[in-house]
Amino acid sequence: MRQHDLSDAQEDPGDFGVWPPVRRRRVMLPVILFLLTCMSTFWVGVTKWNPFGPIEQLAGAFLQDESFVAESMMNLRLLILENWDSGLIYMTAVLLILFVHEMGHFVGTLIYKVPASLPFFLPFPLNPIGTLGAVIGMQGYIADRKQIFDIGIAGPIAGLVVAVPIAWFGVAQLDLTTQPYGGIGFRLPLVMQWFAESSQVPGYSAGKVVWLNQLNPLFVAGWVGMLITGLNMMPVGQLDGGHVTYTLFGKTAHVIARLTLVFAIAFMVYHQSFMLVIMVVLLLLVGTDHPPTRDDRVALGPVRWTLGVTSLVIPILCFPPLIFKLN
Repeated sequence: MRQHDLSDAQEDPGDFGVWPPVRRRRVMLPVILFLLTCMSTFWVGVTKWNPFGPIEQLAGAFLQDESFVAESMMNLRLLILENWDSGLIYMTAVLLILFVHEMGHFVGTLIYKVPASLPFFLPFPLNPIGTLGAVIGMQGYIADRKQIFDIGIAGPIAGLVVAVPIAWFGVAQLDLTTQPYGGIGFRLPLVMQWFAESSQVPGYSAGKVVWLNQLNPLFVAGWVGMLITGLNMMPVGQLDGGHVTYTLFGKTAHVIARLTLVFAIAFMVYHQSFMLVIMVVLLLLVGTDHPPTRDDRVALGPVRWTLGVTSLVIPILCFPPLIFKLN
């Protein structure tokens, strides 16, 4: 996912025939956010994707006395020692997917000499996956139609090259015959349902969810990779899918984006599932319409057109609409 502009965009070089000055690329903030995301994804892996439990226990101990605090701290240390491998595997796998996805975009900006930031990873240790993904900022108004298409599509393709095998191995390690517990079930996107059927996961049947105690690090990392890729390929605004649909269909993409959001809101209301409310609100605030490229008249060619149209099925295959099942 990317934020389009690093400065106030203008659609032409201006009266003096020059582009606005390029901002110096920031390094320290992306590095700090990356390290924080390492910590947050390691944490949720250590806690078996239930980060609230140890935090609630520790908070409760502080409301009592020092002996309870010491006991809670000891339990926390034992938890890390017991599950450090799970945290490390999950952290490595999910950050690899996010990194490769963003590098797909970043390398594209380097090829076309479009000024862009380093990836900003977004830590979030209080949700079951430990992150909100990653973004880069770029001065996209410098790029033409073909260049925006290439930069936009490169991230999801690169990310899926890594996410698909990780998801496959994660699904193959599942055993759903164990008694489920944990309160949160991970719903499977279509592609992971196919993996479960083809690898004959014990106890799997169509529509079955995977509960907290049945998870493994590679499964969750692959699931997150699919979720983020599917979400990014929604044909809205300046998401990856918004770049693709605008370069394919021009201003018709604005209609597609608005209909997509209307459908998403209706879907959430009908199923009384509001896990994407924040996402929808942010998209509405940022805007559903993709801005013009430097030159919308540049032809994509049959290969890019075919690739772009094919990529529109990614949200259908990779995004689980209801995401979680709460018990």
